[in-house]
Amino acid sequence: MKRIFFFLFFCVLILNISGQVKFTDSRDGNVYKTIVIDKFTWMAENLRYKAPEGAYYFDNDPSNNKVYGILYDWKTAIKVCPTGWHLPTGTEFQTLKNHYDQLEDWKNNPSDTISFGIQLGGMQNFEGTFTEMDESAYYWTSTEYDKDNAEYLSYMVVVKTPVVDISRRDDIADVHGTEKTNKYSVRCIKN
Repeated sequence: MKRIFFFLFFCVLILNISGQVKFTDSRDGNVYKTIVIDKFTWMAENLRYKAPEGAYYFDNDPSNNKVYGILYDWKTAIKVCPTGWHLPTGTEFQTLKNHYDQLEDWKNNPSDTISFGIQLGGMQNFEGTFTEMDESAYYWTSTEYDKDNAEYLSYMVVVKTPVVDISRRDDIADVHGTEKTNKYSVRCIKN
């Protein structure tokens, strides 16, 4: 019995250690969990880098940064990832979504080391209103639709059920994305 317990403990320990690869952003020293999904390395936390422009704390409260990260307008989001990383395309997010759809494993627990670790950081709309913290997450993609609109991924919890969607023209021809002046979270993917 002790051998079985030791073996199980060892397996859990190895799984946890292997899932906790970290990346340190040299610009500000922020440390991020990462996860490899389908051979791509993703940040498993929302970006917390405070860019000089186009970066906002939810409710203008810096204490929200540690848990939820920063909200960015699209113009800032496309250039805010650290060197060696980039803002994912809509196709890269679609691949991520397909991966989790197959596993039925989209989670909203940021401490979960085996998931993408969705953080429900809400958003700030083009009118300046902060909304949906702890209810939804919105992530910019690098896919631009026109001078005013870009693609995004949304993750909402509706009646305790996760709903994941990407505003993709590839799926529906008349999709216009969202206003680039909205402020959404950023996840970076390694080059």
